Amino acid sequence: MTTARDLMFVAMDVAPVRPVGQGELSLALAGAEVIDLVGSGAVAVDGGLLVPGPAPAPDDRLLAEAAASLVRTTPYESVEDWLWRRGSGLAAAYSARFEADGLVGRTRHGRLPFRSAATEPLDSPARREATGRWAADEPVLAALGAAAGLREEPADGFQDLPGEPVVTVLASVGDAVTELEAVRRRRSVEDAAFDNIWRAP
Repeated sequence: MTTARDLMFVAMDVAPVRPVGQGELSLALAGAEVIDLVGSGAVAVDGGLLVPGPAPAPDDRLLAEAAASLVRTTPYESVEDWLWRRGSGLAAAYSARFEADGLVGRTRHGRLPFRSAATEPLDSPARREATGRWAADEPVLAALGAAAGLREEPADGFQDLPGEPVVTVLASVGDAVTELEAVRRRRSVEDAAFDNIWRAP
């Protein structure tokens, strides 16, 4: 399994601390993919840029797609640009992959409103692995979950993160989620102002 798949299982399973939107979860999933690609040697983080490495394609289909989409010529892509590009619609892609792989079943109540149908994860070794990582407060998964809104971040941050590249990716995920929320608020204000113009006598 991959960190992104584990995060998707957690998003389907737990009660979030705040509403989880497709955008936040997609950005966190894209960050999870980068972290797994760094761990496999498929990419390195150098000065905030993603520099592809020589590692073979991952076995996981979505992670292989992520590796194939890396920018392989200079100037390389920044982590933040990757998150926005790769993250577009990524939560829905993982949801569809879970359905295709038989990892979810139909239910009346789904936690993620953007899924094509109300589904919940079925009992499987993959789901149990993800649940175990989450219950153990594995720092990378916990930090990604906090960015997506699934849990609170500790006051002193997440400790024992495995290296500077992971810290860089997680910081970029947090910045992107903050930017997404700022864009939403700005649009909400603009929409409200537009409505007021038409309501004015």
